[in-house]
Order: sequence, then C-alpha cells, then structure tokens
Amino acid sequence: MKYENQIQVTFPSKSVNEGLARSIVAAFAAQLDPTLDELGDIKTAVSEAVTNCIVHAYPDEIGIITLKAKITGDGVLDLTIRDKGRGIADIDQAKTPLFTTGGAERSGMGFTIMESFMNELRVTSQLGKGTTVHMKRKIVKRGERP
Repeated sequence: MKYENQIQVTFPSKSVNEGLARSIVAAFAAQLDPTLDELGDIKTAVSEAVTNCIVHAYPDEIGIITLKAKITGDGVLDLTIRDKGRGIADIDQAKTPLFTTGGAERSGMGFTIMESFMNELRVTSQLGKGTTVHMKRKIVKRGERP
C-alpha cells in the first residue's frame, strides 16, 4: 500500500513518554483534519498501547518502544507500536476485558479500549521477543461526513 506520509520515532519505555507518544500521533494525525472526538479516541488508543509496553513488556527495566504512523491516500491513519520486551503468552486471554498481569491497580481494559476506538486492531507477539500492536482508524473528510 502506498502511503502519503509516514513517521517513525523510538523512545525509552518511561511513563513520561506516554504523553509524548500521544502528542506525536495527534500532531501527525492533524493533517487528516480529524474531529476533536476522533483525535481523542486516537490519543487514548495510543496511550493504552504505549502504557502496555511500559507496564507489561518492560516491568523491571527500561526498554525501547518504536512508534510508526502512516497516512494512506484514502484517509486511514495506520499506527504500529512495537516493543522488544517479554511478549504475550496468550493474546486472546490478554484481550479479554478485565484480564491483567499488571497487578490490582491495572484495569485490564487496554486492548478493549483500543478495539473500541480504532477501526482495526491486530496484536502479534513472541515470548521473549516482544509485541506489536497495529491499529488503523479511517478519518472521513469533513465535507463527506454525514
């Protein structure tokens, strides 16, 4: 697929960088002229994906998170968040609402939120090698909205 624009950024898995990732994606997505609600949904999905990397992939160390954002000619924001951490043993179980390996303070709703705010969510993982979250969101041009 041909992309009109794309970026890639890597950053340490520090909690302070979750806001950075949200801001980067929001600034990049702005060229699609999303509504504030669409932008909020996208930022929340990115926040959940990055937080999962910080909390679950690298619980005892600082690792690297790679964020890729692409825009297609038909107005799709295509996001990939990748870590090289622990990996997920059972993706279906991890995507189950309220399931968490992060302790009592975690809600276990990260993947559910990502699925509800994006048009497409795909998760791949290998134990000991990391996890990739791939999300897409179609942004309809304002003049073409119902």
